[in-house]
Amino acid sequence: MRVPSFEKQGAGRETIILLHGIGAGAGMFTPQLSGLSDTFTVIAWNMPGYGDTPLDGPMSFEGLAETLLSLIDHLGIGKANLVGHSIGGMVAQEFYARHPERVATLVLSATTSAFGSRDGEFQRKFIADRLAPLDAGKTIPELAAGFVPKLVGSASEPTAVAIAQEAMSRLSPDTYREVIRCLATFDRREDLKRICVPTLVIAGEEDTNGPAATLKKMAESIEGARFACLPGIGHLAPLEAPDAYNALLRGFYSDTIGGDTA
Repeated sequence: MRVPSFEKQGAGRETIILLHGIGAGAGMFTPQLSGLSDTFTVIAWNMPGYGDTPLDGPMSFEGLAETLLSLIDHLGIGKANLVGHSIGGMVAQEFYARHPERVATLVLSATTSAFGSRDGEFQRKFIADRLAPLDAGKTIPELAAGFVPKLVGSASEPTAVAIAQEAMSRLSPDTYREVIRCLATFDRREDLKRICVPTLVIAGEEDTNGPAATLKKMAESIEGARFACLPGIGHLAPLEAPDAYNALLRGFYSDTIGGDTA
């Protein structure tokens, strides 16, 4: 299994691995790489099709979990502290379901435990609606210009839209198609109750993609999980409210793994 590309900052005793969403690779976590590296070793991966990680055929959650395992093994980490945002939160859940012994803590941000309806109708419509503009000849930058501004909340940092839009514009059409199709297959709702590591669930109050009520229910299904909701924030909390987001992570890790530097 090829090790995915990643960005790294810091040299702390504890390592945090950041798993990004659909619209951007490791760069979406720039505020966390710089803002937490005084205390932790901070790793932000590029999943297949992002950054310098090639897209090797069809994308699946099983494949993403095994790619993450190859990164964790490469880093020499016994038990990982995973921060998963949006589809990255799904990857974190998938990884935990397959390799629970390799996870120390979980942070699930703007995500869900299952995508769509049990009969699959919502998923089929979602895929068709998201890919129709590409099929009609629109470019990824054009999609980003129309899509990204709708993701942020009223209290977002002004720079968030530009950063996220530029990042999404770098995606290849093939990656976008694969990640949309993969997203629609996710279902780990029955596994939430099996999570038994310290878990923090983070929602944006104005997130329409990962509604706060959905995230709160997820937290209630995980024994001992914490729930935090960022007021006025949409789907891109790491970029929209970096200081508040980093503070949540620091508080969580202070109570669970500590944070002394090596």
